[in-house]
Amino acid sequence: MDMVQVVLLTVLVFFVIVSIHEWGHLYFAKRAGILVREFAIGFGPKLFSLKRGETRYTLRLIPAGGFIRMAGEDPEIVEVQPGQTVAVRLVNGAVTRVYLDRLDERSNVVRGEVVSIDLEHALKIVLDVDGEKERFDVDRKAEIVARGRETQIAPFDRQFGSKTVGQRALAIFAGPAMNFVLAFVLFMAYIQMTGVPVDNPDKLLINEVIAGAPASKAGLQVGDEIKSINGELIGTDYDKMIALIGKSAEKPMNWVIIREGSTLEIEVTPAFDEEAKMGKVGVSALPPTRAAGIVETVTFAGKAMKNTTILIMEMFQKLIMGQFKLDDLGGPVKTAKFTGEIAAKGIEQLTSWTAILSLYLGIFNLLPIPALDGSRLIFLGLEAVRGRPIDPNRESMVHFIGFAMLMLLMLAVTYNDILNLIQG
Repeated sequence: MDMVQVVLLTVLVFFVIVSIHEWGHLYFAKRAGILVREFAIGFGPKLFSLKRGETRYTLRLIPAGGFIRMAGEDPEIVEVQPGQTVAVRLVNGAVTRVYLDRLDERSNVVRGEVVSIDLEHALKIVLDVDGEKERFDVDRKAEIVARGRETQIAPFDRQFGSKTVGQRALAIFAGPAMNFVLAFVLFMAYIQMTGVPVDNPDKLLINEVIAGAPASKAGLQVGDEIKSINGELIGTDYDKMIALIGKSAEKPMNWVIIREGSTLEIEVTPAFDEEAKMGKVGVSALPPTRAAGIVETVTFAGKAMKNTTILIMEMFQKLIMGQFKLDDLGGPVKTAKFTGEIAAKGIEQLTSWTAILSLYLGIFNLLPIPALDGSRLIFLGLEAVRGRPIDPNRESMVHFIGFAMLMLLMLAVTYNDILNLIQG
């Protein structure tokens, strides 16, 4: 696989897992009748923007996630105040546009000073036009135009806060849920591509040889059956193989393998791995596989989801307990680098890795960390118990602080990733 393909596949992996997450939010928000102003992939400055219907779809500079912006979830960014001079455009007697600037350049409009305005409930605006008060109805999809930007108004029943706790919780939980669905589907696809172990296997077959590793230099190949190592029969005992390699760092080992019916003896000298403190040769091995049926595919995908979830939760436990170094953490740069390395190994490994990343993203977003979906669900749970919502300003402040802390952590690990890349 050439470099261009690897880069494109790496970008595609990030795009897919983030897009499916945000699409989950978008779909269930719209089903609840919430006005979704923006569907964004990435953060920071916009690189690309396209409006379809009521929603603007944007691609942003920093590839560290995404978001959807729902009306009423945060304070509206454009407001019209009494005493402000505006111009309104009428269609069939109703206001469809409210202009806040460049009023003298607007044609076919009514200009006046705002006496009163309600864009949430009554949908009315009263203007003082040349000393006369005129009352206008406001269209439910009217737009406010300021500084060259158009912002659709959000009547209260189109706002996030107007919906039931259940509807809001579903719109938030749907993001992680879509990541879980995607992970399960990808695990099934991986099993269909690679198969499942044969019944009662009696041997191990090499399924991966890392380029440049001792195994590759010695001549071991994918598909070789491992018969014995240093005179000890291996059978299907993968752990035994790893143990023998681990204690033989820098020591020549005698491997007996079967390749296309022929028995070969190959000398392999494991390299000492500084991080693992053991010998490694750069191979992985599995029992022979066969095509998986539908029931087996679902069953094995479920096991993969369970086992991967356990590993992810153990990792989070180590983070909470402080059992890690900064080099153990990875931001977008490190993840992209690792994804590229896996993409170079083939579509099967990339499919499995994408499933793991999607599952990780779903679980991570459900953590009770401010600004993440898990934190928002906790606030909704408190609202359900108390019978009234938390003060929106306080909740927004909590999420803002949490987001700022996450961005600082992201900057730190990204700096560390780049430094490690430069230092090799």
